[in-house]
Amino acid sequence: MHFFLQKHLDPDCKGYMDLTQVGRVAEPMAKKIIASGLEDLTEIWGSEVTVYYPGLYAGATDVVGIYDYSESIVDFKQSNKPKRGEWIADYFMQLGAYAMAHNYVYGTKIDQGVILMCTPDCYFQKFVIRGNEFVKHQHNFLRRLDQYYEERHR
Repeated sequence: MHFFLQKHLDPDCKGYMDLTQVGRVAEPMAKKIIASGLEDLTEIWGSEVTVYYPGLYAGATDVVGIYDYSESIVDFKQSNKPKRGEWIADYFMQLGAYAMAHNYVYGTKIDQGVILMCTPDCYFQKFVIRGNEFVKHQHNFLRRLDQYYEERHR
């Protein structure tokens, strides 16, 4: 699914279409995300962007740019069944971590995270987190990062 979305966002993206059964399921999921979730993406600063906070952590996000008039981190997720917001706190922490890293390294002011999710039967969900809720998940990520480094140095 990510390849189809990447190809949509960046037509110069190299690679081959997946013609396996997995690819035949992934393509309609990607098309559903394109049709239902990308209309509010008005600027793309990068896709498949590697972000890092020097000396602490790194990762790769699907899209960085302007989504619904806000500087945003956008991540694509596939799921076997629909989710509720309270079940995906780890996804929100991941978005918060990516935003902190991008803001630190590039001087941006990303204050919103967006999850665009689709199931194999093409049920689409959009989760947007911003403001104090976004900051709360950033703090939760930093607590988890502290725990990781504490356990690592025992």
